[in-house]
Amino acid sequence: MRPEIYKLIDPVQIKELMTAKNYAEVQSRLDQAEAMANRTPYEDFVLNRMRVALGSVTNNNAITIPALEAVLASGKLPANEQAQFAQALGTIYYNAKDYPKAVTWFKRYQTESGDNKTVRPFILRAYFFSNDYATVKSEVETDLAANKAAGTRPTIETLQLLANVGAKTKDTALYLRAIEELATYYPTDAYWADLLARTQGKATFSTRFQLDVLRLQKLVMSKMGADDYVDMAELALQAGFFVEAKKAVDAGFELGELGTGANAAKHKKLRDTANKGAADDAKTIASGEAAAAKSKDGVGLVNLGYAYVTMDQFDKGLELMEKGIAKGVLKNPDDAKLRLGYAYAMAGKKAEAIKTLSAVQGNDGRNDLARYWLVWLNRADTNAPAAAPAAK
Repeated sequence: MRPEIYKLIDPVQIKELMTAKNYAEVQSRLDQAEAMANRTPYEDFVLNRMRVALGSVTNNNAITIPALEAVLASGKLPANEQAQFAQALGTIYYNAKDYPKAVTWFKRYQTESGDNKTVRPFILRAYFFSNDYATVKSEVETDLAANKAAGTRPTIETLQLLANVGAKTKDTALYLRAIEELATYYPTDAYWADLLARTQGKATFSTRFQLDVLRLQKLVMSKMGADDYVDMAELALQAGFFVEAKKAVDAGFELGELGTGANAAKHKKLRDTANKGAADDAKTIASGEAAAAKSKDGVGLVNLGYAYVTMDQFDKGLELMEKGIAKGVLKNPDDAKLRLGYAYAMAGKKAEAIKTLSAVQGNDGRNDLARYWLVWLNRADTNAPAAAPAAK
């Protein structure tokens, strides 16, 4: 480097000026050096490196960006710094919301470093913020397929991004699938509530599964709202499952959702009704076995068996449900299989539950509910850092 340029940008002096935050003097010296004619490529390289440092410390992208691009284009940057500078440039463009250029430089970083993971989330978000939802969906699908093949769980950010794509493009099926994955790998009350509510919002969903939804909701969430406990108790009473109704009301009172506010009296009345029904049912339930056994349709045995399951008499209840299904349920036989499947789950018989629930068919809510029960059953595996995916 020529002495007259070196005198202006002596590294020791520049460092002292930078430490003293005398950035104006640094800028002046760099400008004076750049004004000199016939600069060599190496002199330009050194000047641009100093501009990168100055622009970075002063948050001046107008200085930093052209200097970084010039340094990268010079061919004089050490190989171990190529990726670092490309990542820095990508980050600046990303923060400046110039997403196409951010993607270009982040991909350059991947090429230079061989590291395809570090900047991957930024690339996906850059596509998203550019409204290139088709590319985001395609890229995320690729990542999810790789996760499943490797038996690793996807990041929460990846799944949230997929959900956002579904929301932005009004692709309800995509959104639901993303929320299901979030409930699988990162379960929260919010994800489960959203998933179950939107499932009930499907045009094909049958209202006869409202109680089934609430049964699962009560299990997977830390607590439900007051209306949910009331609805579950009332639906269980209508179906003749008095102990289940009592348990729903008791849970609502225990968690402070019921028994307070303007509806406190209504809640107390509901609790009294459930308590009386549960007490009466405990005395008379056995008397219904003979009639259910004589019936040509097995639905009576299935319902009676489930009533025993709600009383925690699992062996007795499951035996009756199995007999009822073996006899044959004429109307909606897969409804009975769904309930047998989650009765197995409630009894702690995971293998039997998975086998039964995996066989449930129907696009009216049955298949969705069966799959969600499988998500819950496999939660211990899917929430581990390197877990196998939940059964589908």
